[in-house]
Amino acid sequence: MRDKDKPLYARVLVNLSVVAVALATIGSLGYDIYLASTQWLLVAAILAVWGIYLLMEANFRLR
Repeated sequence: MRDKDKPLYARVLVNLSVVAVALATIGSLGYDIYLASTQWLLVAAILAVWGIYLLMEANFRLR
């Protein structure tokens, strides 16, 4: 992965974490999609952390 592509990947990971939160919300209404709501929240947290990490690493290396 090139350094100039890291902000794009970070944005994708953060957007996927928002999708995972939406799936957790749907699951809390009683319609579980593959995982339980708490598991979707864990997936969202992991994706958000990796997205923030990539964004911070890209900003640090580009300076």
